[in-house]
Amino acid sequence: MKSRLAKYRINPDTLELEKVERSIMAWIGRTGAVLFIGIGAGIGFFFLFHWLFPSPEEARLRQQNKAAMQQVQLLERRAKQMQLVVADLQDRDQNLYRVLLGAAPVSISELTGESEREAYYDSIAVMTNSQLLGRLHRNMDQLEAQLYQQSKSYDEVVKAAKNQSQRMACIPAIQPVLNEDLKRMASGYGWRVDPVYHVRRFHSGMDFTAPTGTEVMATGNGVVDFVGWKQGYGNTIIINHGFGYETLYAHLSKQLCRAGQKVSRGDIIAEVGSTGKSTGAHLHYEVRVQGSPQDPSNYYFYDLSPEQYDRMLRLNQNAGDMLD
Repeated sequence: MKSRLAKYRINPDTLELEKVERSIMAWIGRTGAVLFIGIGAGIGFFFLFHWLFPSPEEARLRQQNKAAMQQVQLLERRAKQMQLVVADLQDRDQNLYRVLLGAAPVSISELTGESEREAYYDSIAVMTNSQLLGRLHRNMDQLEAQLYQQSKSYDEVVKAAKNQSQRMACIPAIQPVLNEDLKRMASGYGWRVDPVYHVRRFHSGMDFTAPTGTEVMATGNGVVDFVGWKQGYGNTIIINHGFGYETLYAHLSKQLCRAGQKVSRGDIIAEVGSTGKSTGAHLHYEVRVQGSPQDPSNYYFYDLSPEQYDRMLRLNQNAGDMLD
C-alpha cells in the first residue's frame, strides 16, 4: 500500500516515473499556508461583506453620525460668522463710540471672555468625537462670553451717550441777553481799564449794555446756587450747571429765581440793572470751569451763526473799557 505522503513525477530526461520524497514538515508548511490564505480570505470577505451590506443597526448609526457631523459643521460656520460680527462690534466700540463719547476703553481680556472651565473641556475630550465636540463647545463658550461682555460694553456706551446729551444741555451755550445784532457788547474778557480806578485790571467776564429791566436768561440747564448781594457785583445770581460749569450774572436790578431752583437754558432768571460797582446799566456775565474763569465768547455756539460768531470774536477783542 502506497503511503499518502508519496508523490510521483515524470523525469524529463528519462521519461520514467520517479517517486518524489516529501518530509512531514514540508507537508505541514504547505497545509499551514493554505489554511492562512483561506482564513485571511475569509476575514477579508467578512469585512467586505459588512462594509457593502451593513446591519440595520450599523446603517442607523452611520446615518446618525453623518447627520451629527453636518450639524457640527453648520454650527461651526455659524460660530465663525458670529465671531466676525463680534470682532466688528468690538472694533467700532473701542475705536469709534468710546472715543467719540470719551468713555474708557474695555480691556482685551474682558472682551475675549477667557473661560476657566478646563475640567469641563477635559471631560469632553474622552467622549466620542471628543476633539471636534471639545473645540465646538470651547468656541461657543467663548462666543457667549464675548457677547455678554460686548452687551455690557454697549450699556456703558449708552450711559456715556446719555451723559453726553445731559452735558450738552447743561453747558452754557447762548448769550445771556438777546443780542442778535451784537450791538450790546460793551467790554470783553481780558485786560481792561478799570472805570473807577483807571488802572489796568483783568476782566473775568463780558459786559452787555442794555436798558434797566432787560430780561436776563440762563445760558444752560442747571441749579441756582446763589441769589444775593456780592461785593462789587451787586445783585448776583450764580448757576451750577454740573460737569464743572458755573455761570455768574451780576449788577441785576431784579432777581427772578431762588437758590435751589432748577432752570433750563433760555429761562428768564433776572433783569438788567446797575447795582454794585457799576457805571451804567449793564449785565456782567462770567463762565467758570472748575472755578476758573473762562472767556464767555467761546460759549455762544447755540445762538450765533459762524459769521456772527466770527464778528463777535473781533468785537470782543476790540471792546473798550469795563463798566464795572
